[in-house]
Amino acid sequence: MVTLMSVENEVVKVELEINISGSMLDAEETLQKALNEAGIVVTREMLKRFDTDGSPILTGGIRWTAKGTVEKLYQTPYGATLVARHVYQTYEGGKTFCPLDQAARIVVSSTPRFAKIVSHKVADSPTTVVQRDLEENHGRHVSRGFVHDVAEAVGAIAQAKEETWHYDTPEMACPIACVAISMDGAIMRMRDDGWREAMTGTVALYDVTGKRQHTIYLGAAPEYGKASFKERMEREIAHVKRLYPEATYVGIADGALSNWRFLEAHTDCQIIDFWHVTQYLGTVAQAVFPDCEAERVQWLDARCHVLKHEPGAAQRILTEMEQFAERTLAKAAKEDLDSAITYFRNHHHQMHYEAYRRQKLPIGSGVTEAACKTLIKHRLCASGMKWLETGARMVLSLRALVLTKDRWNQFWSKIDRYGISVA
Repeated sequence: MVTLMSVENEVVKVELEINISGSMLDAEETLQKALNEAGIVVTREMLKRFDTDGSPILTGGIRWTAKGTVEKLYQTPYGATLVARHVYQTYEGGKTFCPLDQAARIVVSSTPRFAKIVSHKVADSPTTVVQRDLEENHGRHVSRGFVHDVAEAVGAIAQAKEETWHYDTPEMACPIACVAISMDGAIMRMRDDGWREAMTGTVALYDVTGKRQHTIYLGAAPEYGKASFKERMEREIAHVKRLYPEATYVGIADGALSNWRFLEAHTDCQIIDFWHVTQYLGTVAQAVFPDCEAERVQWLDARCHVLKHEPGAAQRILTEMEQFAERTLAKAAKEDLDSAITYFRNHHHQMHYEAYRRQKLPIGSGVTEAACKTLIKHRLCASGMKWLETGARMVLSLRALVLTKDRWNQFWSKIDRYGISVA
């Protein structure tokens, strides 16, 4: 049982009477219900603080007058609470305006704290899973539509403020010597367009020993031309370059030409992903030594080692592959070998791995490869999933904020400060 004792000078006093009989689990669940009831009572009083007294107000040079109080059911982390608040309208009629909703940063019908909880969960899981989680673990029964609407509103804020809200990079405990910029795509299924490529971008900060200290993640729904994704990447790169103008900027990617055109414009040197190159060497080994596993493994291990540790190795391996091409090979093997030769011819100038390692530069795009899985695949590519563009953009915006250290809380601090008119 929860009793509101007093509300004075913005201090709320409540009294709880809790029966702790039964098993520990029973007692804990009884306690949680009582705390939720107390949360509802206190939140109701908190919301009332943000209402007006009904006097006329000026907003944007327009006079609004109160129509009276209208009750609204607000969703909170503890439960739903009904609050009568003033609703305003101009003398011309038309749309109404609720000062409480604006001042308290209400998202749809949710308090900001509950909206933060719900949208964080939607960033990780489908709305049906979030709905069950809220009921089972938080004692909050809400509709799936509510979960979707809140997450969509928060995602809309994130997207609308991408150009104007800038997020601080955490202060590093050690100097940043290298910044690795990488981008890659992952295929996802769209409801209207079939299979399309969503994009992931990373900006990773490394210290003088080559240890990664921080990573900024970006995700973008499928987009023809990828113009908006590249604009967002450029804003992040410009921000980091202002912070670390003396760092070495490295572009890391696989062989996609569109990626290299972008990275070359923003980095001091470009490195082809080492592990991607070893996959080509694996196909060469299979093509040249199809019937002898021991010889195939020996050749592959030796070439991977020299490529990583010896200067000029890429050119020597290319020469060796060109000599292999003079042999009589099966058609499929010949095609695989020719593909690897073309790849090395196009990119051997980006394969100076011995020098890169000596300079403590990263040689793999594993951070971005992992981001493709974490940011896109794990959330957007479950069995049977099909996405509309708006939904995909919403989820990727939320996930990128959640995955980048400190950004989620910075995002909500800005909502708390500036408001959420977009919602």
